[in-house]
Amino acid sequence: MSQEKKIKLTINNKPVEVEEGTTILQAAEKLDIKIPTLCYHPLLEPYAACRICMVEAKTADTSELVTSCNTKVQEGMIIETESPRALKARKLNVEMIMARAPAAEKVQEIAKELGIERTRFEITDPEEKCILCGLCVRTCEQIVGANAISFTERGKERKVYTPFGQPSEACIGCTACAFFCPTEAITVEDLRGRQVIHEELNLGPSTAIRVPTRQAVPMVPFIDEEACIHFKTGECKICEKVCEKEAINYEMEDEEMEVEVGSVILASGFKSFDPKRIPAYGYGRFNNVITALEFEKLVNASSPTEGKILMANGEEPKSVGIVHCVGSRDENYNEYCSRVCCMYSLKFAHLIKEKTEADIYDFYIDMRCFGKGYEEFYHRLLEEGTKFIRGRVSEVTDIPLTEQEEGKLIIRVEDTLLGAIRRIPVDMVILATGLEPGMDQNEIARTFNISCSQDTFFLERHPKLAPVSTFSDGIFLAGTCQSPKDIPDTVAQAGAAASEALALADKGTFELEPITAEIDEELCSGCQICVGLCPFTAITYNKEKEISEINDALCKGCGTCVSACPCGASQQKHFRDAQIFAEIEGIFIE
Repeated sequence: MSQEKKIKLTINNKPVEVEEGTTILQAAEKLDIKIPTLCYHPLLEPYAACRICMVEAKTADTSELVTSCNTKVQEGMIIETESPRALKARKLNVEMIMARAPAAEKVQEIAKELGIERTRFEITDPEEKCILCGLCVRTCEQIVGANAISFTERGKERKVYTPFGQPSEACIGCTACAFFCPTEAITVEDLRGRQVIHEELNLGPSTAIRVPTRQAVPMVPFIDEEACIHFKTGECKICEKVCEKEAINYEMEDEEMEVEVGSVILASGFKSFDPKRIPAYGYGRFNNVITALEFEKLVNASSPTEGKILMANGEEPKSVGIVHCVGSRDENYNEYCSRVCCMYSLKFAHLIKEKTEADIYDFYIDMRCFGKGYEEFYHRLLEEGTKFIRGRVSEVTDIPLTEQEEGKLIIRVEDTLLGAIRRIPVDMVILATGLEPGMDQNEIARTFNISCSQDTFFLERHPKLAPVSTFSDGIFLAGTCQSPKDIPDTVAQAGAAASEALALADKGTFELEPITAEIDEELCSGCQICVGLCPFTAITYNKEKEISEINDALCKGCGTCVSACPCGASQQKHFRDAQIFAEIEGIFIE
């Protein structure tokens, strides 16, 4: 295996040995020697547009000024980064850039380091930040592959713009140009003027490759195909270039695996109620009407706001309304109680009080604080000054009736304790959305031959005696797929389900139902009516014998096949017709 050739040189009287092909700038970084530059980025081929990185390079024959970002090192080269010649050229270039982009803070910082107070050249636009380094253009062309921006005009009129100065259809909104821009001349703004977009907050980096949250288990990153530039244009692949472990694989696809197991624990979870189904609450129409999950992301320390509670305009709210039971305890949507809304709403009220000085209004139907320490927490909120209003909110509007309501969101509610309709103006509304069964709940139920209750949650075998078991042996339930519940109850049920599964695996066998159906082969006509009716798929059709057969291990003795059999071939063990007639006759015997 051949080794890379090493080059020895000296930078500011410090010897260093680097690989052949290394630039002077990279060699200086190895010695922690800082050479200022504006147009250099390690992910792009350097081309020395700003020329601030000028250094004096001496070889055996010559001494010349070179740009360090794209000049390769040579054996025995002597580099001086702050020689009088290098500093003079650097200051001249900085002054010209200052005249071009006087508003660029990065340029001002470099000028200050070089002792430059103002430029001697004419300033044409005091608000200009673009230094025409071309990083954005090259990024859009070489990395993104969109070619949405380019240089236009010439001389003093030269600038970076879209073709013909019109919004470009080639732009995919990746914001790579803004990311690479060294002077923040390119900014990304929301079309609706929002500083904080609550529905798009991520608990972690808002990048195409990221971990789901800072606390994700396992802590494994994933590539968001909808946001990844490579999957949009076929270009980029920066993550593949910088990954030392070569872990990036763009060709990887989802795989389906078949695993033979002895028991299954279903923990398919829940989905949050979509508040857009209640148009009166204004979610999706008003920027500052947000869901509980969006607020949870907003207040988390890992959020883009670093846990600060901010409205869409970037300001802190002075009043907040929390609406309970959105989608729960409602005949129009879900009649059941979601159990968690009251307590997480109280938590939100406490966090708002802790982080801001906002007035908090808590709109509830009934306060259901059922857990250990929950009632005490409710009384703590009362002492902290949270205003609790009993009554279901009818609507959230932005139409003011008084001067006090101008510029506010108005929550209209019937206060059942006062017996009056009230209008409460607030800056932000948090909708405490309820829990609903997962989207694939019915499909999962069919796959595992289990039942669902009226509200589509999985049905347990017995609510008290077998809360984690189902009517199918070896299938157990854990968490909110069975019913809405909070974290402590979910953890407890998950432990119980795991114990049941382990007990079954350790035992190695399970007891069959004593009362099952059986088919008399002589009477069976092979009509297969029972095959389609069996809810446990315990009946199959034997083509060779042309009769139906029952698997005793799957049969639960429900009797559906017995009642449907037109020829009486299917009978229930211990409940055959002859046995029942005998019992009836026995009643009349004295």
